Amino acid sequence: MIPLEKKIIGIGALKKKLSALREAGRIIAFTNGCFDLMHLGHVRYLQKAKKGNRVLVVGLNSDQSIRRIKGPSRPVIGQKSRAAVLAALESVDFVVIFNQNTPYDLIKAIRPDILIKGADWKGRKIVGTDMAGKVELIAYIRGFSTTRIMAKIKKHG
Repeated sequence: MIPLEKKIIGIGALKKKLSALREAGRIIAFTNGCFDLMHLGHVRYLQKAKKGNRVLVVGLNSDQSIRRIKGPSRPVIGQKSRAAVLAALESVDFVVIFNQNTPYDLIKAIRPDILIKGADWKGRKIVGTDMAGKVELIAYIRGFSTTRIMAKIKKHG
């Protein structure tokens, strides 16, 4: 098992590791997100993304990126903590934090074999499809979303 601190990695070191893994015949899969309040939906999604001989790289939106996308009240959990929780999952091989609104530059740098998104992206423009070998959509587990959890907390809090 890879220690947490070795799974949270910068882009330069990640590119070197992925190059060696590709040479060894591994398939590089990439997904991204905020992963603000981790829940069962996230865990199952990442488990499905990891299947087979894949090396799963998770691009994690930085705190600044999330604030620009979701507003000043987010994220609830800071990027270092979110990265550590993701890295603790057996299904996640590497976590790389990115500061842009989209992971396009990150996808361009690592050129994954498979780009993975949630099935809610079906029919929408997925950033980075021109840089990945193929795109795979994974269904979410109904009833789990950070927005829904936060609304429930506000209602009952």
